[in-house]
Amino acid sequence: MGKVTFHHIHKQYPGEKRYSVHDFHLDVQDGEFLVLVGPSGCGKSTLLRMLAGLEEITAGEIYIGDRMVNYVSSKDRDISMVFQNYALYPHMKVYENIAFGLRLRKMAKHEIHERVTKAARILDIAHLLDKVPRHMSGGQRQRVALGRAIVREPAVFLMDEPLSNLDAKLRVQMREEITKLHRTLHTTMIYVTHDQIEAMTMGTRIVVMNRGVIQQVGTPREIYHTPANKFVAGFIGTPPMNFIEGRITLPQGENDYCFETRRYMLTIDKDKAKVLAAGGYLNKKIILGIRPEKIVAGEQAELPRFAKSQLEGSVDMVEFLGSDMFLHLDNKDHMLTVRVDAFHGDIQVGEMFRVAIDMNQAHFFDPETEVRIC
Repeated sequence: MGKVTFHHIHKQYPGEKRYSVHDFHLDVQDGEFLVLVGPSGCGKSTLLRMLAGLEEITAGEIYIGDRMVNYVSSKDRDISMVFQNYALYPHMKVYENIAFGLRLRKMAKHEIHERVTKAARILDIAHLLDKVPRHMSGGQRQRVALGRAIVREPAVFLMDEPLSNLDAKLRVQMREEITKLHRTLHTTMIYVTHDQIEAMTMGTRIVVMNRGVIQQVGTPREIYHTPANKFVAGFIGTPPMNFIEGRITLPQGENDYCFETRRYMLTIDKDKAKVLAAGGYLNKKIILGIRPEKIVAGEQAELPRFAKSQLEGSVDMVEFLGSDMFLHLDNKDHMLTVRVDAFHGDIQVGEMFRVAIDMNQAHFFDPETEVRIC
């Protein structure tokens, strides 16, 4: 069984006032690909190392299957770990690197050979078995590290930022390889990364962490479209979500609630307005969040349905990315990042550009708790 249970896990290093991991409670299902993501220092690698038996647990219990493993040695936990730096033996050929752990178990030679060749075939490194690591690329070395993990046939694979040493092109390729590997092996994988693109493209479920605390657990789609709080909304997504401070008002003689800043007033979607009114946010400060692709640009912004959600800003910077462009607009109140089609036209820095906020796609966050309201 590859099920993993974290039962109210805490980790506090000696001399530290703050917990590195605080009350982490989660069930990882057998065969799941779970990604732990968050900024550097958020506790994700510490959590993985506690599961691997490389760090002591301050409080709480960890189970692999039905067995509590708090006091079980690392080698007896039925896990395999892939590290950021590959951790290969430089003097050993690929075959010996992959077979090393099996030899320590005193496994029969024919079974070792069968497992090594099978793993090499899955990872497309059969032609490298007689090479030593220094004669291989970073991507090939990472495949060897994966092969060494595969041959042990563990209940759980642990991966600690395994792609961070690779260049951009290789990272994309290895993301695909690891995802295919998971589909082939159907084994539980727990993967740590600070790269939210890796998290979104690889995980069946994502755990977003910050300062040792779970911020949200969900599928990539859930995390992106319904972030639990401002931190998740700002961390997941490239470029990140725009945030605008304002207040909820009901102008005199009007029936529609508005989001109002010093420079403009945007009419709020009726369903969201009901939630905000019921929550007591009328005439109170609030934070509006909108993703760059949900801001309507150019001629589309002039459509009648966006008449009450338009604004204008000066183009501060243009980022051309091939199929897309990102415009950074300054409206003297705040900056907005807007995604537009690359064929939109030759947009110059300094020119005024009209956009509209698609208020159906806007999010609202409490300014004190930063929890998403609607």
